[in-house]
Amino acid sequence: MDFTPTPEQEAARGLAARIFGDLSTPERLAGLGGGTDTELWKALGSAGLAAAVEETGLLGLVLMLEEQGRTTAQVPFAASCVYGLLAVAAHGTAGQRERLLPGLRDGSAVATGAFPGRTGIMVSASDTPQEPAGQASAADTEAGVPTGPASDGAPGPASDGAPGPGGAGRAVLTGVVPWVPWLRDATHVLVAVREKVTHSLWMVRAADARCEPVELTAPWSAGRLVLDATPAERLGGAGAYADVLAAARTAFAGLQAGVCAGSLARAVDHTNRREQFGRPLAAKQGVQLRAAEAHMDIEAMRVTAYEAAWRRDAGLGHRGHALTAAWWACEAGKRVVHTGQHLHGGTGADLDHPVHRHFLWGRQLDGYLGSGGEVLQELGELIAAGTDEGGESA
Repeated sequence: MDFTPTPEQEAARGLAARIFGDLSTPERLAGLGGGTDTELWKALGSAGLAAAVEETGLLGLVLMLEEQGRTTAQVPFAASCVYGLLAVAAHGTAGQRERLLPGLRDGSAVATGAFPGRTGIMVSASDTPQEPAGQASAADTEAGVPTGPASDGAPGPASDGAPGPGGAGRAVLTGVVPWVPWLRDATHVLVAVREKVTHSLWMVRAADARCEPVELTAPWSAGRLVLDATPAERLGGAGAYADVLAAARTAFAGLQAGVCAGSLARAVDHTNRREQFGRPLAAKQGVQLRAAEAHMDIEAMRVTAYEAAWRRDAGLGHRGHALTAAWWACEAGKRVVHTGQHLHGGTGADLDHPVHRHFLWGRQLDGYLGSGGEVLQELGELIAAGTDEGGESA
């Protein structure tokens, strides 16, 4: 294993650090409330950072998300790249890639995910008439991809051996997902649906669903997703859900590592400048020990996220490694953001202080895509099955 970034990954991380550092300042963040920084999102799209993920891989995305986490920049970068760009690139048909990837690359389209699979979402056969054969793209026609009644008139995905109730990868979804991150910004939602003992992935246009604003612990523009016979197209076949979920866990673990690193950096700066009885707080052994423990936790988060991402990029088994990274992000992440706030003393209790944003983000990411206990149980089941690519957890 070699986690040394390639020149392309290093360049992407450096550019991300500069953009996030220049635009996502405490002053700008204070004025956003729970909204998204649209200017920053446009800057990321113009710089080609989302598009770069196709070349730099999941490891490159993790490196860039660390930089986002350091500043708690309010943009749906992780969600759109994982549930949109990487998911479609890996599991979409030629027609889906041709139709969806351009917007996801330049930021004009934003994807998010209703994950993990929700048992309350029901899949029904689509009763919309078939589109004329001429609606299919040349690439799909040559590949023999069946076409269906897409809401945008575009060709449907291949069934990949596991067609939805609609027959040719088309269906309608009904149900409610209590909260979906960045839903108020999304143009597309990747919905994970539990079907007996497995899961399927369905892409829904946000305009066809209903979004009800929801306030989270972190100031993300989240929403309650309401599906009422909403048209959807299947994305990928067997194994797509497990791969996208593992990639998401890895990516958000990298984001958590950056959030924690930013919190600790603020705490170190504060304790070096703040004096008590004529000496900096950083000179006290208790402060040093807390900071050292936080640093070790952050390194554990980083290396486990890097390994999981590297293995996916290399085409190796990575589900167990993604679960390990998620566990560290949950358990160690909340320890570190509590430490960062505690080391600020009374200042850390100020809701308007920048370190409090790291605390909110850290607590939101703790438990997203599974709490520490849940991912530990899933990891144990995966180990007991004797393979990193074992069947889906029940």
